[in-house]
Amino acid sequence: MCSIAGFSSFHEDYLRRAPEKEEILKAMNRRLKHRGPDEDGILLTSHCGLAHTRLSILDPEMGKQPMSANLKGHQASICFNGEIYNMPTLKDHLRSEGIHFESNCDTEVLLYGYLLHGIEFVKECNGIFAFCIWDETLQKLYLVRDRLGVKPLFYTIINDTLVFSSEPKGLFCYPGVKPVADLNSLREIFGLGPAKSYGKGVFQGVSEVLPGHYLEFNDCLTDHCYWQLESRPHTDSYEETLEKTRFLVTDAIKIQMLSDVPICSFLSGGIDSSIVTAVCSNALKDRGLQLSTYSFDFVGNEKFFTANAFQPSKDRPFVDRMSTFLGTRHTYLECDNSGLLMNLYKAVDARDLPCMADVEGSMLFFCEQVAKHHKVALTGECADEIFGGYPWFHKKECFESDLFPWSMDFTPRCAFLKDEVLELLNLEDYARKVCAASTAEAPYLMTDTSEEKRRREISYLNLRWFMQTLLDRMDRTSMYAGLEARVPFADHRIVEYLFNVPWEMKCRNGVEKSLLRDAFSHVLPKEILHRKKSPYPKTYDPAYEKLIRMSLLEVLRDPSAPIQALIDQGKTLRFLDTPSDYGKPFYGQLMAGPQLLAYLLQVNYWLKSLNVEIRL
Repeated sequence: MCSIAGFSSFHEDYLRRAPEKEEILKAMNRRLKHRGPDEDGILLTSHCGLAHTRLSILDPEMGKQPMSANLKGHQASICFNGEIYNMPTLKDHLRSEGIHFESNCDTEVLLYGYLLHGIEFVKECNGIFAFCIWDETLQKLYLVRDRLGVKPLFYTIINDTLVFSSEPKGLFCYPGVKPVADLNSLREIFGLGPAKSYGKGVFQGVSEVLPGHYLEFNDCLTDHCYWQLESRPHTDSYEETLEKTRFLVTDAIKIQMLSDVPICSFLSGGIDSSIVTAVCSNALKDRGLQLSTYSFDFVGNEKFFTANAFQPSKDRPFVDRMSTFLGTRHTYLECDNSGLLMNLYKAVDARDLPCMADVEGSMLFFCEQVAKHHKVALTGECADEIFGGYPWFHKKECFESDLFPWSMDFTPRCAFLKDEVLELLNLEDYARKVCAASTAEAPYLMTDTSEEKRRREISYLNLRWFMQTLLDRMDRTSMYAGLEARVPFADHRIVEYLFNVPWEMKCRNGVEKSLLRDAFSHVLPKEILHRKKSPYPKTYDPAYEKLIRMSLLEVLRDPSAPIQALIDQGKTLRFLDTPSDYGKPFYGQLMAGPQLLAYLLQVNYWLKSLNVEIRL
């Protein structure tokens, strides 16, 4: 896993300041080094500069980047971030077409695939990726992102120069590109956060290559869509659907085990991570190997945890059962309150934005611990969005809402802001408009009933919004630690198939994710198979909330704190004096009162650390 960055311009004087441009590329690599700590490289061509940092997973010796090749006079160079999981199959096909490979890495396969078949070769690739190709012969730059947006890719245009980077921080290494927050930036932060609109980079002038799209730049910028969700009639019987689901999930897990270094898995004892772990463990046993697994929790949670509608059970007993059942080499990781507070800010450094507060900071902490022993981890992320596991798939009020079903209550979002800021931002109206626009994109069949159409809309919103937030969290926290976290459930084949499976099959007899449970009943113990959904853990220690409150009070006492321009002291103090409500998250299932306070701390740190200019 890696980072990519660079710029392209067709000005006549482009190369007259080559030394300066080389320094910019080196600065970009230094800024993104956490994504690729093993090595880095740059390339300056006629009208393009490329920068790359590398985390070596496949062929450490021969996979150096930027990589260039010439095929019958056609010259091109590539910087690649990600993995092409069907690389062995693609490589065989290209060999049959006369290509001789010098390495065993997917970067070379992708480069020669482009040289033989053009940019449409991306449609043949199964993987997670963001890459750029500079075609020296055609004088053209391509920026390409995977179908579901697992890997990030941001860009901006300044003085007719296209600047791109795996993370926004890389863009700010280019002269004149500054972090600026305008009204829409603040609407994203306070009205949608920790989510953000797809295609937007939140910062003024910063955009994101859309999932399933590629950009073509040759003095003008053109956006192309190469993949999108489609609605199709589902004609398979339940037994056929079970069989196909079982095959698709199993195959996705197995091909994502591709690695020249040992892999591990995150194991929570829930059905999703347990399926991934079981398939991995059994495949490794066939090779005489033992899988390493990791679980996450918080110091003191055995004392303070209380079951509720969002988190009905602790993970530990189920982790114990699953690890023993499979015979994995298991490690229990715990984070304490001081670690949570410290990583609250590191998570902003990783994301370049306020994010999922301690939920994200703790993930970063855990990834750092795992990265001490492994470079590749498989996770159970994304199954709930695809198989309908979240509460808002089932609740009537969510089904009927015209807001995002995981974020319907705007009272806490408005509880702190100054009246004049609230009037400018009009947060709820902004959220309704972007939700309506996204809902209108959802594909459906003319034969769908109104209920079936709404089911597709909710599924589409989850795939485009909620899943993307979790994918961003997983990518930034893992890559900040130098760990590659893979998400087998985000295989586009699974998404394409399950999007068209009727709800009565996904939730048979009213049981959440019954299709997935039935498909893998042969590999899991019954207590794991029938465990009620419990999300990623969070701390319930009241001392953590006290620590957050004290930190926010310090911010309120600091007249130089940048968030002071946005929040009302009196409103904030009144909120701090009211007891937290752990049962009503303002976002998702985990972000309630303490996380809202922590989110405000992140906003303040974000404004200060990046020296963000606020333009109201």
